[in-house]
Amino acid sequence: MADTASSRREIPGTPIFDGAASRRGLALNTMCYSFNKESSRNEFHADPDAYCKKYGLDNELTAAVLDADVLALIEAGGSIYYLAKLTGILGWDMQDVGARQSGITREEFEARLYAARG
Repeated sequence: MADTASSRREIPGTPIFDGAASRRGLALNTMCYSFNKESSRNEFHADPDAYCKKYGLDNELTAAVLDADVLALIEAGGSIYYLAKLTGILGWDMQDVGARQSGITREEFEARLYAARG
């Protein structure tokens, strides 16, 4: 099915990762994929701003990477599978990502998870 406005499923408050998002996030996702190599991770840590520029990220997207703004990265077309590579080199796990996506602290996010278990 084509990626058209009429064929897109809308879920309020939830960015949909579709073909349009994939195209929008190509540079970001390509950069995140590069973190499979240790040399790339080291290069990023040495100068994150320059590394983002190397992959063609604009100033706004570079700021989102440097600020670890997960929601902005997802809105920019970042695939969670590739963003996991970025969050991994930042030393985060899924609770950190979930907390940032929810706009709460990690501790608050963990408390929500425990409360949901019943």
